[in-house]
Amino acid sequence: MHDSQAQTPTSALLRPLLFALALACLPAMAAETPRREYTNPILFADYSDPDVIRVGDDYVMAASSFHFSPGLPVLTSKDLVHWTIAGHALPRLPFDPAYDLPGPLNFDDASERARLDPAMGHRYSAGVWAPAIRHHDGRYYIYFATPTDGIFMVSAEKPEGPWSAPVALVAQAGFEDPCPFWDDDGSAWLVHSKVGAGPLILRRMSADGTRVLDEGTVIVEDAQNLPVLEGPKLIKRNGWYYIFAPYGGVEKGPQAVLRARDIRGPYEWRTVLAQGDTGVQAPHQGGYVETPSGEGWFAHFNSTGAYGRIVHLQPVRWIDDWPLIGEPVSASTTTGQPVARHAMPDVGRSWPAVHPQTSDDFGGPSLGVQWEWNHNPVDTNWSLAARPGHLRLTAMYAPGFLAARNTLTQVHHGSASQTTARIDVSGLHDGERAGLAMLQVQPNWIGVAQRDGERRLVFAAAGSETPGPRVTGNSVQLRQHVADQVVRYEYSLDDGRSFHALGEPRPMRFSWWKGARPALFDWSTVAEASTRGHVDVDWVRIENLARVQE
Repeated sequence: MHDSQAQTPTSALLRPLLFALALACLPAMAAETPRREYTNPILFADYSDPDVIRVGDDYVMAASSFHFSPGLPVLTSKDLVHWTIAGHALPRLPFDPAYDLPGPLNFDDASERARLDPAMGHRYSAGVWAPAIRHHDGRYYIYFATPTDGIFMVSAEKPEGPWSAPVALVAQAGFEDPCPFWDDDGSAWLVHSKVGAGPLILRRMSADGTRVLDEGTVIVEDAQNLPVLEGPKLIKRNGWYYIFAPYGGVEKGPQAVLRARDIRGPYEWRTVLAQGDTGVQAPHQGGYVETPSGEGWFAHFNSTGAYGRIVHLQPVRWIDDWPLIGEPVSASTTTGQPVARHAMPDVGRSWPAVHPQTSDDFGGPSLGVQWEWNHNPVDTNWSLAARPGHLRLTAMYAPGFLAARNTLTQVHHGSASQTTARIDVSGLHDGERAGLAMLQVQPNWIGVAQRDGERRLVFAAAGSETPGPRVTGNSVQLRQHVADQVVRYEYSLDDGRSFHALGEPRPMRFSWWKGARPALFDWSTVAEASTRGHVDVDWVRIENLARVQE
């Protein structure tokens, strides 16, 4: 040992003391600052079947949208907890004339008809089912299926678009939940399920992701141990191929992960997330993503009654090349359970809190990204230009609310909320109804109806209308208050200075795989009319009364 490295007994004893004194003299900011916490759910909103990826510092989510148009909502985030809406990847649903809502029947007051068989001339509960989003070779790709039309793909350079027209990879009904995968050797694959959930089928794809090259091979089918297997998301990590897939059904099922050394299998599997002793029933179906620091996270939905399937975020730890999602149920388990609170994801820095867009004053040249139509709209019957600063809805004939075209809606946010709309009804014609609704099976609404030149407030539920006071002015304010999965309605005839209840509180309902949603409408009960009236919506203000994520 060189002399310069030798230590005397005294110096050896002093060394720990000197080190402790040096630490004590460091600036306080040198200590690691504890990360803020987030609270689940991160999105108390019906962004069902979410899939999430990271591109650089940005996180991008896609979700199912069923019969709403535009379809395929795309959300972006900087921290995996706070999200805004970037737009929609599918401007219209071009797959079948039934997406234009030509159905002739009035099924507002018929619970059996409200199951809405597509043969009745509509696509309630069909349309865009669980998508998968990926980024490959400089482009975003979203793959999705409609149960009645086939498997499709759209792509774009940016999350906000413009997105390409949908390309049909499989022009055949009966499939669901496709997910693409590009392997290290340049080969491309597509895994998907069948309507009814299972088995999992693997197909070769062209390198550009626009065509399937074979009829597919069943790679996973185990009805006894993995019943109702669906929503597969395929990734590769440490030389293993993983399929994240829920089983057991939307209301009760947990989340499984399957792995294999070969993409074709055979696959072994584990349950990696279940309810455990939490109140989060059936925590499953979502997307896995990693932060730049290597942290793993799983965004998934949870069925929450009439609010729909809302989004939770779980930490993921890897043990022996198996993921454990959430927090361990016990010290010896390989299954996790959902967390209620957790440290924020390590994304490199703290970002301001943002939230999905909701309220609108209709002052822009185009409709806000938060809005979707119930089925495809008739574009000649709505306008932002006819009266600048207002949304004009021009009435069309319909036998009832659920058959009315150009009903404008958006996802409901929060366990408690208040939606208020100011509407000019001076342009109504006899036989027309316009107002604010809860879009669901057995819908309800508050609005203004005109008959023999007289306008009255109306509360409607299950096809029955209850008249209220006369409307003598041009404008009304209509309000919808939600709490405990119940909606109640109020109106104001003095421009918001006072509000009064109309009708009885009504239960909200989970309908067509979607949560109940606020909606603006205008339709006519007169089949033959030489002219049609209209309403002008001045603004919509939405307050989330239960927001906890700041």
